[in-house]
Amino acid sequence: MPRQPSEVWPPLPFDAWRDTQATLHRWTQVVGKVKLATTPFQNEWWNVAFSVTSTGITTGLMPYGNEAFSIDFDFVDHNLYVRVSDGQTKTMSLLPRSVAEFYAEIFAVLGSLGIDVSINPLPVEIVDPVEFHMDHENESYDADAVHRWWRIQMQTAKVMQRYQTPFGGKSSPVMFFWGSFDLAVVRFSGRPASLPEDAPNFMQFAEDQENFAVGFWPGNDNYAGIPLGEPGFNAYIFPEPDGFKEATVRPDAAYYHDRLGQFILPFEAARHMSNPGETILSFYQSVYEAAATLAYWDRAALELDRIP
Repeated sequence: MPRQPSEVWPPLPFDAWRDTQATLHRWTQVVGKVKLATTPFQNEWWNVAFSVTSTGITTGLMPYGNEAFSIDFDFVDHNLYVRVSDGQTKTMSLLPRSVAEFYAEIFAVLGSLGIDVSINPLPVEIVDPVEFHMDHENESYDADAVHRWWRIQMQTAKVMQRYQTPFGGKSSPVMFFWGSFDLAVVRFSGRPASLPEDAPNFMQFAEDQENFAVGFWPGNDNYAGIPLGEPGFNAYIFPEPDGFKEATVRPDAAYYHDRLGQFILPFEAARHMSNPGETILSFYQSVYEAAATLAYWDRAALELDRIP
């Protein structure tokens, strides 16, 4: 049997690529809003999420009249590809340019392919947003940092696939959410959840059922302006049961973040473990077990007793 290559978990200090992350965040929102405008709604907003690929992230299939198209970010060659089912393909280079320039070019490309889509140009889940066509401030693109971020996303997606194996209840695919700029996978108890009256609009459909989510977050501010400040793996339950924040989870480096209401495993701590993938999987599973038990989920019904 061929020897399997060792895991690659490159460093990703947030401060070193903060400007690039801010720019890329907005670029993905431009493309994400195209997907929002063209795909039918799926519960929990699953229709808007991107998937991780072997070279980047993709919108997947987007219907358009008698045809369909996809938009793919390639973080190996650093190109963006728009592919149409009639055989047409256009390519955009990923390089330092403002959000306004990116926005103008991608809509010019879509127009040249006969795709006419309108979106709301205001970014979401970002504090003090500026409409895409007016954003000349965010213009950074550090290709090396983006490549490292994508490799971490890819490795995390593989861990998430394994994490989902023993769960037989409703659960999401592995999804990249361009609003929050995080990779996530979600399990559901099968029971509804009540939202606070002041919950943001996107949460009205994303948090209407009891759920447990795990993810990878590069450290940017969340929609409420709360920063993580460093890349980390996160895990939380909604609604949160009594005793959750005091739960004992694995590994020792994990901690409960009071402002975020989540358990966090710092990326740097996980990266330096002898087996980062197993460490992250253990973190996800240990927080899930504590959360599901405290929330009285029917674990016997939701978890598989055998796996082929």
